[in-house]
Amino acid sequence: MSVLDVSIPKFDGPDLLNVEVVLNRSELFRAECKRLMSESESACIRMQNGDSKRLDQRVRDIQFLRKEVEMKLEELIPEIDALEVLQSRVVKALVMNQDAMKVTLLCLEARRKRAPSDRVHDAVDAELLKECSMFQEVTGLLQIVLEQIAEQIRLDRSAKFYLEQDLKEKFQAQNIDNSCALMTVTAHKETVSPKQWENISDLNIARAEQQKNNSLSLRALVESLLSQSADDMQKQFRATNEALQLNIQLIKAAKTQLEDKLPKVMCEISNLQRIKEDLLAAIAESEQFLSLAQARLLLRKERPGKEQCLDAAQIQLLAEVEQLNLHITKLREELALSEEEQRALVRCQLELQENIEIKANSLYIDEVVCMQLREPVVICHV
Repeated sequence: MSVLDVSIPKFDGPDLLNVEVVLNRSELFRAECKRLMSESESACIRMQNGDSKRLDQRVRDIQFLRKEVEMKLEELIPEIDALEVLQSRVVKALVMNQDAMKVTLLCLEARRKRAPSDRVHDAVDAELLKECSMFQEVTGLLQIVLEQIAEQIRLDRSAKFYLEQDLKEKFQAQNIDNSCALMTVTAHKETVSPKQWENISDLNIARAEQQKNNSLSLRALVESLLSQSADDMQKQFRATNEALQLNIQLIKAAKTQLEDKLPKVMCEISNLQRIKEDLLAAIAESEQFLSLAQARLLLRKERPGKEQCLDAAQIQLLAEVEQLNLHITKLREELALSEEEQRALVRCQLELQENIEIKANSLYIDEVVCMQLREPVVICHV
C-alpha cells in the first residue's frame, strides 16, 4: 500500500471507533514511511556502491590509456629529436654540396681562359660538366628532402601535441574521478560515450604511431640518400681530379717536348747564321777571284794583234771566269736558301715560344688554379 493511497477521513466528533481506525491507519502510514525510507536508503547505498565501482573502473581505464599514451609519447619524442639531427645533417650536406659546385663552376670558368688552341672539350671538361650536373641533381634532391623532413617534423609535433593534450586531459579526468570516488553523493554527467572516449585516445595513439613509422621510413630513405650521394660525389670528384692530373702530365710532357725543341731550333738558327756569313764571305772571295780573272782578260786584250791568240793562258782565264761565275751563282742560290731556312726556323722558334707560353698558361690553370680550388673541398658522409 502506498503513502499516496492512504486517505485520512474527516473527524466530526468523539467517536471512539473512528479514533481507533484513525490510529491504526496512522500506524500503518508510519510503517509504510519507514519502509520507503529504508528502501530509499538501500537504493542510495546500492547506487553509491555502483558509482564507486564504475568510477574505480573508469580510473583504471584512464590509467591504462595514460600508460599507452605515455609510451607512445616516449617513442615519438626521440623520433622528433632524431629527425631534427638528421635535418641539420642534410643542411650540412647541402652546404657542402653547394660549396663543391661553386668550385666546379670556378674551374670551368678558369679553363675557358685558356688560349684558343688549347680551349678544347677535353676529358677534364667532360668530367667537370658531369660533376656539375651531379652536384645540381644532388642539391635538388637534398632540398626536396629538407622540405619532407620539415613537414614530417611538423606532423610529429602535431601528433605529440595531441598526445600531450590527451595526457593532460586524462590526468585531470583521473583526479576528478578520484575525487568523485571519495564523495558520498555525486552527480556524474558524461559529455561523450565511453566508446567515444576510448576512440579519442586510440585515434591519438594511432596518429602518433603512423607519424612515428613515417619518420622511421623517411629517416631510412634520407640516410640511404646521404650515403649514396656522398659516395657518388666522391667517386665523381676523384674522377675529375684524376682527369686533371692526367691532363697536367700531358701538358707537362708536351711543354717539355717543345722546350727541348726550342734550343735545337735556336742552335740551328745560329748555325745557319754562321753558314750565311760563310757563304757571304765565300761569294766575296769568289767575286775577288772573278774580278782578277776578268781584269787579266781585259788586260790581255791589249796585246799586239798578232799576239792575241787563244793560247793556253787565255783558255784557262776564260774557263776560270766561267767556273767562278757558276760558283758565285751557286753560292748565291745557297745563300737565298739559307735565308729562307733561317726565316722558317725563326717562325718555328716563335711558334715554339708561343706554344710553350700557351702550355704554361694551361698548366697554370689546371695545376695551380683548379687544383688549389679543389684542394680544400671535402666530400664526406655527414
